[in-house]
Amino acid sequence: MKIAKNTVVSVSYKLSDAQGNLIEESDEPMVYLHGGYDGTFPKIEEELDGHEPGFETQIQLEPGDAFGEYDPELVKIEPRNRFPEPLEVGMQFEGTPEEGDEDLDSLIYTVTDVAEDKVVLDGNHPLAGMALRFALTVKDVREATEDEIQHEHAHGASGLEIVDEDDDEDGADEAEPSRPTLH
Repeated sequence: MKIAKNTVVSVSYKLSDAQGNLIEESDEPMVYLHGGYDGTFPKIEEELDGHEPGFETQIQLEPGDAFGEYDPELVKIEPRNRFPEPLEVGMQFEGTPEEGDEDLDSLIYTVTDVAEDKVVLDGNHPLAGMALRFALTVKDVREATEDEIQHEHAHGASGLEIVDEDDDEDGADEAEPSRPTLH
């Protein structure tokens, strides 16, 4: 079966930076609903469209086609006493870019530095600003179920639905498990 809109695609990948340094390699194939449902980057969907299992390709995505340009405005310095103990570099918190502006989408901030009285937080994705190379191998393609199309995501590589207790009545997923919030 060929990859087309409303097919569920299973693809293994190796992710490298522009210099070829390996960043991540999939243990299990990534499974997504093909056809503009935001299951993967649009340029990857475009590259895979019309192909069948066994297809292999390499594609380079510039920052604007992947995790975006690095935005120095998303780096914040906050008072140390606003955070729980213990606090370590790498911990993540959810918050809005502007304090008190609840209309803005919240971001995940990563602690990048901890000083005696200050904490540096970065709201950029860790791969923001980087050109990325993907080595892709299509493992499987199948028709999506009506339920998957309605929910706009794949429910399982084999066609078995993975029950998501966070799905609400209209099929929209709730947010990821909550992290401590930063306001």
